[in-house]
Amino acid sequence: MAEHEQTADNRQGVVRDGAEKIKGIFSTQTVAKVGTGTTQRKTIQKTYWNVEELDDGEVSVQPLNRNYVPSGPKRNVPRDDFLTKFNPEPEFYISTVYPAIKEMDGAIVRGEKHRERGAAYSAEFEYQQAMAIDEENVRANFGLGLTYLDRGDQVKANDIFERLVGLEAAFDTEHKHLFNDFGINMRKNKMYDQALRYYLRAEELVKNDEHLFHNIARCYFEKGNVEECKKYLLKSLEVNPKLDASLKFWAFLKGRGLVAEGEGPNVAPGGKGGKPKGGSAGVNLDAAREDGEPKTGDNGAPKKPASSAPIKLD
Repeated sequence: MAEHEQTADNRQGVVRDGAEKIKGIFSTQTVAKVGTGTTQRKTIQKTYWNVEELDDGEVSVQPLNRNYVPSGPKRNVPRDDFLTKFNPEPEFYISTVYPAIKEMDGAIVRGEKHRERGAAYSAEFEYQQAMAIDEENVRANFGLGLTYLDRGDQVKANDIFERLVGLEAAFDTEHKHLFNDFGINMRKNKMYDQALRYYLRAEELVKNDEHLFHNIARCYFEKGNVEECKKYLLKSLEVNPKLDASLKFWAFLKGRGLVAEGEGPNVAPGGKGGKPKGGSAGVNLDAAREDGEPKTGDNGAPKKPASSAPIKLD
């Protein structure tokens, strides 16, 4: 008899029997009545879902869109309810879902390669091809937004920003590097209001992240709001008193006489006048990078210096 593993929580716990977790494409059916009186008839509507069982025993389900790729918000279903209402569709995954995902991912990869070599219009085309399959795909939206920012096209970049700020998946840990690049590039394009709104949206979803607080402080400084800048820098240093980028930023503010006597951490002042750009004496805020941040990108190429400490969402 197989051993049983039990996960303790506030409920009775989930009993596992050694079976693999549920994962794959499943379907549900709903019956709807169409028409009235003698012309009334029943129709069966089939909905496809991408599902994955979680550690707590519940099952995360995400609908497939009209192009049959997972898209839109996820929700959790109790395991017993799932087993009652959902039916496996392995053949449908092989024949329909996998080819659609492969086509979309291929377009995104091509877009990323075009963007890396500066071919902005080719990158735009590929990202748009991917978004024609799934307009809410986070990688494609980030890629297209970054392409517009590379070109200095603030109008189109703002359209992408409006979409991204409404997608909770855009703030997931797996997208933290894209998230960071997008925020930095908005700030470089002087889209300070959008960058700040973007980071404040992240603050609603990610609690007590020192890198996020640092980036918010940076945006407030660019907007000329020193008090809010200091407030978020102190929040950053409260979470991580040794965060180098925030310590350097505080030293810069201190050097400009923007910090009161005895206020904040005791660091040597740095920087003389002007905004906190790379050329400021004693403090290079734009070149600040956490030691834990990879020195190479996902493709193994040397990573360009970030203009502020990278946000960490994990």
